[in-house]
Amino acid sequence: MTRRFVTVPSCLWFRCSCGMALSWLLPRSLLELARGLTRPGCGWALRRAASASASASAAPDFNSFVTRTNTCGELRSAHVGQEVTLYGWIQYQRQGLFLVLRDFQGLIQVIIPQDEAHSHVKNLLSNAPVESVVRVTGIVSPRPPGQENPKMPTGDIEVKAETAEVLNSCKKLPFEIKDFIKKSEALRMQYRYLDLRSFQLQYNLRLRSRVVMKMREYLCNLHGFVDVETPTLFKRTPGGAKEFLVPSREVGKFYCLPQSPQQFKQLLMVGGLDRYFQVARCYRDEGSRPDRQPEFTQIDIEMSFVDKAGIQKLVEGLLQYSWPEERGSISTPFPSMTYEEALADYGTDKPDTRFGMKIVSISDFLRRSNIQFIQNALSYPHGTVKAICIPQGVEIVEIICRPDGSLKSLLTRFLDEKQQSQLVQALNMQVDDVVLLAAGEQKQVCSALGSLRLESADLLEAAGLVLRDPAAFHFLWVVDFPLFLSKEENPTELEAAHHPFTAPHPSDTSLLYSDPTKVRSQHYDLVLNGNEIGGGSIRIHSAEQQRFVLEEVLKEDSEVLSHLLEALELGAPPHGGIALGLDRLISLIVDAPSIRDVIAFPKSFRGRDLMGNAPDYVTPEELKPYHIQVSWPLEEKEAKKN
Repeated sequence: MTRRFVTVPSCLWFRCSCGMALSWLLPRSLLELARGLTRPGCGWALRRAASASASASAAPDFNSFVTRTNTCGELRSAHVGQEVTLYGWIQYQRQGLFLVLRDFQGLIQVIIPQDEAHSHVKNLLSNAPVESVVRVTGIVSPRPPGQENPKMPTGDIEVKAETAEVLNSCKKLPFEIKDFIKKSEALRMQYRYLDLRSFQLQYNLRLRSRVVMKMREYLCNLHGFVDVETPTLFKRTPGGAKEFLVPSREVGKFYCLPQSPQQFKQLLMVGGLDRYFQVARCYRDEGSRPDRQPEFTQIDIEMSFVDKAGIQKLVEGLLQYSWPEERGSISTPFPSMTYEEALADYGTDKPDTRFGMKIVSISDFLRRSNIQFIQNALSYPHGTVKAICIPQGVEIVEIICRPDGSLKSLLTRFLDEKQQSQLVQALNMQVDDVVLLAAGEQKQVCSALGSLRLESADLLEAAGLVLRDPAAFHFLWVVDFPLFLSKEENPTELEAAHHPFTAPHPSDTSLLYSDPTKVRSQHYDLVLNGNEIGGGSIRIHSAEQQRFVLEEVLKEDSEVLSHLLEALELGAPPHGGIALGLDRLISLIVDAPSIRDVIAFPKSFRGRDLMGNAPDYVTPEELKPYHIQVSWPLEEKEAKKN
């Protein structure tokens, strides 16, 4: 077993031994729609439109415009006696007697004829390699008694082939197209078009499509949002993640791929669009970061004349409306906690609230102890002592317990019985629980215990104790973030905690000009099961305030954003918005191990396309129009030649 260690400022453990659509209304003007929504019976109309839309999407015609009569997965006993024409891939073939045909909707067993009259059909299907694409025409028949397969939706029937055609024969595969076959991720991504044939990826991508369609219905048809495509080629944005550069034919000038449509959606509000949304493609040059993608998709939303509560209500309704039925229902409103509460109780700004093990402050009753490292920690500004209690922690941490049931712990040397009892009571300890204690600067202590909390949960679940229900979805709003944070590389300088366009909390506006480090922001994050799936804010709509933040607080060159600052001076309405990470959201819904499992053609964790071998070299001739010269390392020169 691999042992992992987490360093904390100061840490001790001990064990307790005590017993304890209106889609059909859209062509009308927005004014007519607004009037219609105020008329009696409008709620019924909305429900009728939504119901009609739902019923239409519940029974799509998968056989329209194509030459098949049915899909493989849709056949049932009701089709017995019918002649059907099927297209699909050969999943399995057994001794020239039958084969299993697969398409996107499922599997069907096809009986290979054995009589002389159909010998050509037998030869063709018996010799076709696995994963060959075939057309089969035959009669749907019930399976012989005792040969039904209850594990298959089509397990009561089979198709007796009469004619067949091999449309494309398959050569030897690099791996089997079966979900239970283990494949390396690199191999899967190299042959992504084969990996896409798996039922799991088919399900993931189709569910993603359904969710996005429902989101469009909710935003556009029911709430009047306008779907606007914003440019992909733009210029550098101050702060935030690193951006990809795109050369232009103007000497020394480059475009940037936007990390989000942030400026454009704000400018759309200045333009009076009122409600914007986009399934937006975004780009961040974040290098080798696990489970991140250099290009990703977000549901981008912006509204005029809105506050934080309005955005939160919109998003809750959006998720409730688009949530897949097979994943149960979600309740609204979502709970909320402040940034400070999240750090204090969970050690992170994206807490997983599916399980307890909260961080507890024990500074008060340890302040009178004789434990030197605790006294040292408490003597510093923001010094604290905190702990977490791990239920049944004896399963994962080696504990030494004396025969009389007392604890063998460093702490017991310095704590009397009353103090030990207070500690047990404060942490609600039970038999075999383990406590991890940390002392030091508040943020460091909380961060360390937050990491240990998650690490302990992983170890406990690996040992068989269920803490986090995989079928549970715990949403949480985290609010009241600081507007600015100190830069790691230079703590005397500030950077935007969210982005430089976030408005200060109304109660803290005066502090912006006197002590910006104490200013809270109108920034809000949406967390699901310990993962940030969305973030947004109310924006600065005053040019004067925006210029002050850029120039005086962040020390940025405001000239880069002169177009936005000018727009804010020309009648910009108050506005705000949010962006939901679609890839992350869908991966959590389907319980995928990685966001790469919900993206059709993802990049590797190093940002490479292993299928198309991108990025790739280009010739000096191709670079010449962009006035770029590359100094090739020797090994890359050789690779380029070859």
